[in-house]
Amino acid sequence: MGPPEVGVVTIEPQAVTLSTVLPGRTSPFAVSDVRPQVNGIVQARLFEEGSNVHAGQVLYQIDPAVYRAALDQAKAQLASAQANVATAKVKAERYGDLVKINGVAKQDYDDAQAAYLADLATVQQNQAAVQSAKINLDYTHVVAPISGRIGKSVYTKGALVTAGQADALTTVQTLDPIYIDINQSAEELLKLRRSLADGALTTGGPASTEVSLKLEDGSDYPLKGKLEFADVTVDQTTGQVVLRAVFPNPKAILLPGMYVRAVVAQGGKPSAILAPQQGVTRDQAGLPIATVVNAQGNSETRKLTVDSIVGDKWLVTSGLNAGDRLVVEGLQKIQKPGMPVHAVPAGSPPPSGPPGGPASGQAGKK
Repeated sequence: MGPPEVGVVTIEPQAVTLSTVLPGRTSPFAVSDVRPQVNGIVQARLFEEGSNVHAGQVLYQIDPAVYRAALDQAKAQLASAQANVATAKVKAERYGDLVKINGVAKQDYDDAQAAYLADLATVQQNQAAVQSAKINLDYTHVVAPISGRIGKSVYTKGALVTAGQADALTTVQTLDPIYIDINQSAEELLKLRRSLADGALTTGGPASTEVSLKLEDGSDYPLKGKLEFADVTVDQTTGQVVLRAVFPNPKAILLPGMYVRAVVAQGGKPSAILAPQQGVTRDQAGLPIATVVNAQGNSETRKLTVDSIVGDKWLVTSGLNAGDRLVVEGLQKIQKPGMPVHAVPAGSPPPSGPPGGPASGQAGKK
């Protein structure tokens, strides 16, 4: 009958991009609690809860009557001070001419100059008071500090609010873009950095890699993100480091607090050895092994070191070399290592009959 026929795959090095799947949570790009900066009664709420707002949009109107009156009073005091300055200036100039001809005492001239300067200072004080009153009046319009999605309103029309209160009126969150906080073990991060330093990986790293997402329902998020940075502190309780990625979120599919799985590209391997999974088995100790056909046409068992799964193949770091013929079909036909086999490319059609015998279509005919 001859040696058994087995299907083989010739191992060829190829460039691959390695990635890892890590858990993560979404968090808003920016968060701002909206609080009043003056005291007063809320006259109106000017937004729809759950809607998008833009920076500077008026959200609440606080009763402005008291602050408008304070502004009018400050303006009146400023006008009075400016009138006093005009009188003091004329008097100081007149005394300046008279003191040259000894028409007035030098002390009277000094007093006139001092009064003029004091009135100028009073004008500046009143200008500042007008500006402060105007700012307080503007604060009666409570505006959105950032653009984003606004939440529910904690206060309603008629509520009394105070400057610097602990409770926020509402909260605005920027969701486009949005952050993804990803957890990676410190051990994996150290391994990645060693691979980059040794040249085993040619590109990538936490500062410049692309990230894709898988949502809670198993679907893929259509847009790609990018890693921003890796935290500098390892969590003592979990032994993990937080990586932060930023993703575009124009349709608000991602909401704060969602659980996601991030597929992070960690680098490229220019000459990777990939073995089909059906060609890798386990020995009695649970270690990976593979069977190859050597140059003499005999089967040979190899012990492997595998790193990770890339698609439907194992990434092999030792045990296989370029040009090796890996057995992926007919492994059950090999009774013991070293026996001769007939290697054909995997996926080849089976022979029509035994070597040297009649074809299957002529079997039984004489």
